[in-house]
Amino acid sequence: MIVIAISLFVLAAVCAVMSVCHFRQKGYLFNNAYIYASKTERKTMDKAPHYRQSAIVLLLVAALFVLLGFSVLTQKEWLLWAEGALTAGSLIYAIVSS
Repeated sequence: MIVIAISLFVLAAVCAVMSVCHFRQKGYLFNNAYIYASKTERKTMDKAPHYRQSAIVLLLVAALFVLLGFSVLTQKEWLLWAEGALTAGSLIYAIVSS
């Protein structure tokens, strides 16, 4: 159980670092609008809103991994409800913001 929790916390840290990089508009942009755009569209595209959207989603995913890690460690049932709510919120934000 501890190995699984540590793995989840490491994933949370990776997502958090990627989120910070996206908030600073650094690094590869993990956004479908950017990935599917042609090279000419990428050059003229305003990337700021796409970086922001990706940063927020990555931050929500990092929070989800932290909750999952604590859930594995503590075996508290109420954390499952928090995970479900955060997952639903992340999905709704990702769909609505695109």
